[in-house]
This record gives sequence, C-alpha cells and structure tokens, in this order.
Amino acid sequence: MFGKLTLDAMPLDQPIIMGASVFMALVVFGVFWLVTLEGKWKYLWVEWLTSVDHKRIGVMYMIVAVLMLVRGFADAVMMRLQQAVAFNSPGYLPPDHFDQIFTAHGVIMIFFMAMALMVGFFNLVVPLQIGARDVAFPFLNSLSFWLTAVSAVLINLSLVAGEFAKVGWLAYPPLSELKFSPGVGVDYYIWAIQLSGVGTLMSGVNFFVTIIKMRAPGMSLMKMPVFTWTALCSNVLIMATFPILTVAVALLGLDRYIGTHFFTNELGGNAMLYLNLIWAWGHPEVYILVLPAFGIYSEVMATFCKKPLFGYRTMVYASCAIMLLSFLVWAHHFFTMGSGADVNAFFGIATMIIAIPTGVKIFNWLFTMYRGRVQFAAPVFWTIGFVVTFSIGGMTGVMMAIPGADFVLHNSLFLVAHFHNAIIGGVVFGYLAGLQYWFPKVFGVKPDDKLGKASFWCWFVGFYVAFVPVYVLGFMGATRRTNHYDVAEWQPYFIVAALGAAIIAVGILLQVLLWVMAFVNRNEAECKDMTGDPWDGRTLEWATSSPPAVYNFALIPQVEDIDAFADMKEAGRGLGLASKYVDIHMPSNTSAGFFTGMCSLVLGFAAVWHIAWLALLGFIGIVLTIIIKSFDKNDGYYIPAAMVREIEERRFGSSVPMGINGPVAEEAY
Repeated sequence: MFGKLTLDAMPLDQPIIMGASVFMALVVFGVFWLVTLEGKWKYLWVEWLTSVDHKRIGVMYMIVAVLMLVRGFADAVMMRLQQAVAFNSPGYLPPDHFDQIFTAHGVIMIFFMAMALMVGFFNLVVPLQIGARDVAFPFLNSLSFWLTAVSAVLINLSLVAGEFAKVGWLAYPPLSELKFSPGVGVDYYIWAIQLSGVGTLMSGVNFFVTIIKMRAPGMSLMKMPVFTWTALCSNVLIMATFPILTVAVALLGLDRYIGTHFFTNELGGNAMLYLNLIWAWGHPEVYILVLPAFGIYSEVMATFCKKPLFGYRTMVYASCAIMLLSFLVWAHHFFTMGSGADVNAFFGIATMIIAIPTGVKIFNWLFTMYRGRVQFAAPVFWTIGFVVTFSIGGMTGVMMAIPGADFVLHNSLFLVAHFHNAIIGGVVFGYLAGLQYWFPKVFGVKPDDKLGKASFWCWFVGFYVAFVPVYVLGFMGATRRTNHYDVAEWQPYFIVAALGAAIIAVGILLQVLLWVMAFVNRNEAECKDMTGDPWDGRTLEWATSSPPAVYNFALIPQVEDIDAFADMKEAGRGLGLASKYVDIHMPSNTSAGFFTGMCSLVLGFAAVWHIAWLALLGFIGIVLTIIIKSFDKNDGYYIPAAMVREIEERRFGSSVPMGINGPVAEEAY
C-alpha cells in the first residue's frame, strides 16, 4: 500500500540528520503554534496564502529564499568542517552523508535560494518600474510560487524519509541511473526539479508578457529601467532553456522508472547526451541569475551617484549580447570529454567573447561613479565589492576557457572557487544589495545602514578567506568533493577556508538581525519611510507609497524620459494629489494556486516512493483544481474612485498641492 516507503526509510542511525530533522520539525511546530496563539490563520489565508498581489507573492518568494539560504549554508559549513579535520582521518561525516551534503548544497542554493530570490525581485520591482498595477497573469503568478515552495518542501522531506541524492547538483549519469543510485535520493531530485522548473517557466512567460504588454504610456523599450531590461533578458533565457531542463530530467526519470536507456552505457544510450542537455540549460542559468543582479547594480549606482547611468544604451545592448552569447558556451563545461580540438576551440573563443559585454558593464558602472556625488550607503558597498570580486571571477573564467588550461584544472577545487567567485561575487552580492535598496519600498521601513555595511564586510572578507585557499588547493591538485585526504600540505588551506565560512556565517546572522531589527522598530518615526522615496530614486517604483497601495498607481503615469520619476520630479509633473480619480479594477484572490501546489506535493512524494494510488489522487486533485478554476466566473473587483482618493489623501495629506495629470495619464487607466 505504501510502495517502497517503510520505517527503515527514516535515517535513525544518522544522529546529525535526525537532529536536523527534529530541529526543522520544532521550527514548523513553533510557527504553527504562534500563528494559532495569535489567531492569525484567517489573516494569513486571506492576505497571503491566497493572494495574487505581486508584492505579497514577492515577499513569500523572499521568505522561501532566506530559509533555503540558511539551509544550504548549513551544508557548506558542514563540508568545510569535514575537510578541515579529515587529514589522515575519516572526519566526522561518513562518506555517504558527505556526498548527500555537497549535493544538497548545490541543489538548494541554485534552485531554491538564488532562483527564488530572483523571481521575488521580479515580483516586487518589475510591475512598479513599468507603471503596471499587477502582472499579466496573476493566478499563474500564485501557481508559480506554490510550485516553487512545495518543491523546496519536497526536496527537504528527503531529510526525514529516505535520503538526499548523492550525485552532485546536476545528477550526471551513469551515477544517477538506477544501477548506481538505487535509493530514492535521485527520485526526490527529479520530482522537485520538475515541479519547480514548471513554476519557473510559467514565471518566465508571465513576466515576459508583463514587460512587453503592460508598460506605462510613453515607456518605449529604450525608456525602460535597466533592471527591467535585465529581467526581460533573463525571462527570455528562462523560456528558451527551462524546457531543456525539463526534457533532460524527464528522460532521466524514464530511465529510472520504466527502464529506458537514454543515458545508460548500454542499448544505445549515451551519458554525453545528458551532459549536453543539462549544460545547454545550465550555463544560460548562470546568466539567468546574474543578469538581474547586473540590473540591481545599475539601479543602485544611478540612484546613489545622483546622476543618470553612464551609457544606458550600451548597457542594454551588452545585456542582450550576453543573453544571446550564453547559448554558445555550454560545452566549455566538458572540454575533457573528447569533443575534439575544433569544437573545444569554438566554445573556448565564445566563452572569451562573452566576457566583453560584461566588461562594458563594469566600465559603465565605474564611469557612473566618476564625478558623481556618491553616497556610500550599504547597497553601494555591495556594488563596489561586486566590481572587485566579479572581475577576479571573470578572469579565472577566461583562464578556464582555454582548453589546455581546463584540462589541468578540470574537476579540481580551482573550478569550485571560480564558480563561487562568480555566483557569490556576482549574484549573491547583487541580491543582497537589492534587498537593502528596495527594503523600504516593500516594507515601509528603512533598514539599518550600519548593520548592512557590517554584513557586507563579513561577506566580503569571509569570501576571500574562504575561497582564495580553495584556488590554491586547486593548483595543488586537490579535487572537488574530497571528503578526506592524506596530503599534509592541504590541511592548513582547508582550515583557513573553514574560518572564511565562519566569517560569512556572521555576515548572514547580521543580515538576519538587520531584518529583525527593522521589524522590531517598524513603528519608530525615524525608521519609517513616509515619503515613498527615501533614496531620491529615479525610476517609477519610487513614485508610489512605501509599501505601495494594492493598486500600485492611483493613475498610471505618463513616461517622457528614461529615468521617469527623476524626470517627473524635475518637471513637477504627476506628483501629489490628482484632480480626478477613477474606479480601479483588480484581480481577486484565489486558492487554486495553493491547492494545486499541495496536490503537486502529494504527487511528487507518492511518485518518489512508488505509491500509485496516492500519486493518482494527487494528479486528480491537480486536474480538478484547474478545471474548477477554469469555470470561475470571478473576474476581479473594483476599488471605487472615492476610496482611491481617500487612500491618496492619507498618503499626501489634504494640504498637498494638486498634481498635474494630463489627459493621457488619465486615459491610460
């Protein structure tokens, strides 16, 4: 009745795993108890769990991402401690557990931390920057979130029932085939990646349509903010590459579930087919993540340098060039696999070429600072730290683009250091800058700048202490995924790397403390953002209140220039109360996304354990929920003009002079 699921599936003989499982269960129980104690279940259900408001969905994405950051970083600390003590010793982690940890670290950090943060930023910022009231498909937005959230739950259920995969974050065959990985770890991986991948693909379609079709009047493509441009490029990449990921993982699932031979070493299968498919998604994925971070740096630099971004057009063209070139570099991940000199030369040259538009961007940011009135706030610290760190990561990337050098360094810790150099220095620094920058807009509270800077310095110093030794270890011949070693010269470097991880941990704690203190002090007058524009911003999101009203804009703004809000402030146009408001149509909340997500969780868990009847129930639940939703006649609701005026008067105060809203702006509604 329960397929392969038995009591033996619980890792009762692994004290570390069971301890983590008990801790997670206590945290979940504590949250449920607190919500019950405060009587907030109805509030949570109406205002959050069933919400289709892009801002609320964005916050929920952020919550998932922060939880997964802590979860994935715990794996990193455990790996570093193991390697620091495992000289001529088995260390404290059994090899089987160590293999699960390095797999979990990669999977959780990329799929459920970085991707969730990125889509969270899309939700929080893009509709506001383009002057829209919501995304193009609000229900699809809710469904996308819940598929991502339940996928994160599913992959972490492997802590309690079964095991995590032991095959690395991309699950290369033949190791991930049933013959070599007979446990359920790879099955958890397959279903979690498939469900989250479908959610991400729907987000890509949703935000692509939103950006193309829902921009404010006058906002042509070449008047869009740079962050919106990078979001557009990222979503094009998502639409083009995530189907490849879906197909690759589905074929692996067919090999494991029904005995096909797509990637086996017999009966016509070819493991290299999987490598080509997974990296045809995997390398564009790097740019899917880093392009929005580039957009954040652009917004931060223009705002805190008090001048327009230098080279706006070249920044846009560079983003598009990176988007296109990212499809032409995937084979540099397996120069050693025997593709031949001609193929290796092509992909090596393409990899070097893609560094050029990235270099253009770095010079644009530096020239934006030149002769600017730079305010050294925490987001600027993150940006300057990125310029230094990512430049080093880019140089090591170009170095590994040389096939001859890659033959020596492939599968060494040098590769691990380079990858983290690019992801931490490029993506994580950018997203943390964005959290500090847009925090007042999202929550109406200004974060503590000193805590933000302290967190930056811990991350910045900790990164170099953690990964410079890893570069050196790569040159010394240390291979990735090493859980013990007998080379005495390696241990001091592993110990220093572990100290670096500890410094980064302090940075994470300070970042969490920053958010906690902002919540604690949210009612203090000096902490509130009463203006909606605490940084003297240049783009349209700063034209709204903090946090924005449910409708974002009482009247859709008329855009005349690239930095739309800066232009409005300079011209004194579209500010303050309007002479006339109209009823505003908004989409209604729906529980369909939540229930579809829960049924997907049931389907995924049942499929992992081969519980046919439960998988069928989950699938039927998904189909019925979608059918019922398709017959839903609720096409939204209207906010009366009188209520809009009341909200706007509370924001501005009745004594504020009437703003100038031309006929185009009013007709745009």
